[in-house]
Formats: sequence, C-alpha cells, structure tokens
Amino acid sequence: MTQETVPTAPKKSLNLLDSSMLIMGSMIGSGIFIVSAGMARELQSPSLLLLAWLVTGIITVFGALSYGELAAAMPQAGGQYVYLKEAYNPMVAFSYGWTLFAVIQTGTIAAVGVAFAKFTGVFIPAISDTNYILELGKFTVSTQQVLAIMSIVLLSLLNFRDVKTGAFVQNLFTFTKIGALAVMILLGLYAILTRSEPLPEYQPTASPFQLAPLVLMGVFFSAMVGSLFSSDAWNNITFTAGEVQNPQRNLPLSLIIGTGAVSLIYILSNVIYVYNLPFASIQKAPADRVATLLMESILGPSGAYFMAAMVMVSTFGCLNGIILTGARVYYAMAQDQLFFRSAARLNANGVPANALTFQCIWACLLALSGSYGELLNYVMFAVILFYILTIAGVFILRKKRPDMNRPYKALGYPVIPVIYLILATAFCISLLYYKPVFSFRGLIIVLLGIPFYYLARKGFAQAERVRL
Repeated sequence: MTQETVPTAPKKSLNLLDSSMLIMGSMIGSGIFIVSAGMARELQSPSLLLLAWLVTGIITVFGALSYGELAAAMPQAGGQYVYLKEAYNPMVAFSYGWTLFAVIQTGTIAAVGVAFAKFTGVFIPAISDTNYILELGKFTVSTQQVLAIMSIVLLSLLNFRDVKTGAFVQNLFTFTKIGALAVMILLGLYAILTRSEPLPEYQPTASPFQLAPLVLMGVFFSAMVGSLFSSDAWNNITFTAGEVQNPQRNLPLSLIIGTGAVSLIYILSNVIYVYNLPFASIQKAPADRVATLLMESILGPSGAYFMAAMVMVSTFGCLNGIILTGARVYYAMAQDQLFFRSAARLNANGVPANALTFQCIWACLLALSGSYGELLNYVMFAVILFYILTIAGVFILRKKRPDMNRPYKALGYPVIPVIYLILATAFCISLLYYKPVFSFRGLIIVLLGIPFYYLARKGFAQAERVRL
C-alpha cells in the first residue's frame, strides 16, 4: 500500500441505525445492573430512587436535545473537543481532551473490560481477581486483569478495520443486550402481576423527607453519581461525526433516539427492581448486583447465570463502542498539534489506528494498575462540568457566530438548555459539598490540563523548529 492510497479523511460509513446503536451500546454497560444498590442506600426511599432515575433521564435527554445543535453545525471528528474549541479556546478544548484520555474514556474502558472479565468468571471460575499469575511484592496480575486486557486489545485491533466493521459488531451486541433487558423487564412485569403477597413495607431508620429542603436536594443530586455515570457516553457518537452519513440530520436524530430509548429502559428497569424486591434487599444486594438478585428471585439459581451472560454481552458491546469513538478525539487533537503527531494519521481503512493504539496502551495500563476504579470516582464531576460548558456554548456561539449554518436548532431553546444547565449545575454544587474528595480531585485532573496544554504547544513548536 503506497502512501498515495492512504485516505486523508475518514470514510462516511455510519447511517442513522449505526449512530443510534453506537449511542445506546456505549451508554448501556454494567451500571444499570448494579448502581441502584448504592443509590438506594444514600436516598433511603423507593420513590426518591425512581425520581433520581427520572431526573437523570431528563438531564440526559435535555442535554442531547441541546447538544444536537452543535453536532449538526460542526460535524467533524472530535465532537465535544471541537465544540469547546469553537465556543471558548483551544486550551479549554485541550483540557477536555486531556481529561478524556487520562481518565474518562480510558478509565471507563479499563473498568468495563474488568467488569466483562468479572462476569465471565461466573462461567469460568479460574478467571478471578484473586487468581494471580504474577506476584511481585504488592504488584499482582490476576487472570481477571489478563482477560480484561485481552478484550481491550482484541476490540482495538478489530477497530483497525473500517468503521463499518466496528459498527456491525456494535449493532449485533446492542440489539442483543436491548433484547436481554427487554426480557428482564417483561419477566419482572409478569412477576409483579402474578404476585400473591405484597412486598414488605420499607421502614427507613431515618426518613430523608425530614431533612431540610436544601439538604434533601443536595443528598438527592449527590446520589445521582451512579445513574449519571450509567447514562453517560451518549456524546461519543459526535467523536465519529466525520464518519456519519448526512451528519446534519443523523447526528441530532440519533442523539434523541439513543438517549430517549436508554433513559426509558433505565427507568423501567428500576421500576421492576422496586416493585419486585424489598427495598432493604436492593440496598443490601450482594456485591450490589441488584439485577442478579432480581433474576434469582424470578428464575431461581439459573437467574444468576442468565444475568452473568447478559452483563457479559452488555459490557463487551459497551467496550467496543467506547473504544471505537474515543480515538477520534485524540485524532482531532493531533491534527491541532496537541497530541502525539502520529495520532493524526489514518491507516489504509481510513481509521485513526495510531490513536486507537495510544488509547489501548493507556487503558491496559490502567486495567493492570487497578487504579481505574478510584479514578472513575473522580470523573463524574469533570464529565458534567464539561457538559455544562458545552451546552453553555450553544448560547455563546449563537451570539459569537450568528451566521453559522445550523441545520438543527436546539429544541425548546432557550428553555430546555437552561433547565439542563440548572440541573447539571445543582449536581456539581451538591458534589462539591457532599462529596468534596471526589469532586475536588476531579477538578484537579481537569486543571492539570492547563500546564500540559502549554507543554504540548512548546513541544510541538520545538519539534517544528528542529524539522525545519
């Protein structure tokens, strides 16, 4: 293959179905199966748990409705990185890209890879976090970590092929896990309708409704870390905007379809949890596996195996989606000379293979280190902070660039974007007050992007002088 035949721009291969499946597949990982337990412990109320998932759905869909304007106006590889650069400046955009590479995308890849391996261990007991194949002092490597790394490498290599191949894998696994979730919901509804005795009434040790309104609101929003994390990654489709057919139409439409469908599935799943399981059982679910507890209550011991297989499919599909999309941001950063120069090159299939490689290496190192779990506790503050900046960018760009071509304008503007900003800001303020360790460390990771931005600019300037 000669240099002349290597594509200089990504191929537009993704249709509306591919784009919608990428959003849904990237959003649905392992979170919906486990995070409700922790939320139930914090909220101490079934009604507040369901309300938290409803508010999460509103935040997610309203964000997507607003975000679609930017996606349709700037259908370029890099998505949110590009929008922040246009609305603010390259330093803000780099801070986002830096945080994405350092923690958000790669940390999520590592965590989802380990979740896939963990549930594989249900069928193959040798795959375990306590079955070590290497021990060097405190540094250990388990069979669980090895399988997680193998899955990350496999899917990264698979995505070296044209984007349509990655989309095919994504569609297959997304359809499968949506079907499995539908089965869980239908079985749960059947169990509710055929139950002969009511569930025991939950008696909290201290009712959250006795708290002062502002305190209750703070507790409520801070408990939504799990549901918002489970609902994140909907923006990843915009990272691949340069590979979407008719992006002015398909990007905003897929954002609405994808976020709306997943939010509905999540709300229905939690309704099934709450009306099938005693609330105290949800709070005390072994290893927080609420969905496994549900299926065991309906199907008996075989329910645990059904759920393990379901989570394996879900996490593998999620892993493929976030691997495919994340590399496109580093590709866009490299084109701006703010990432490794080689990441700006495409392979013969029109894919940023070098960017995929860098992402794969760092994600594997995080999986090997075991630090990804702690890092992910810090990222939700940063994730929502960048969403706030991005949605605020809709207002900024309408004033800054009024003549910009906007094939889709934010539905319900300015009301829906303002509601999103209010809810998202309330979440961040609540985290700062009630979970300061997580939120401030997340803020530090973001702020570290500033010195790295100037180091990157200086490094590329020096390299350019040497080259000349």
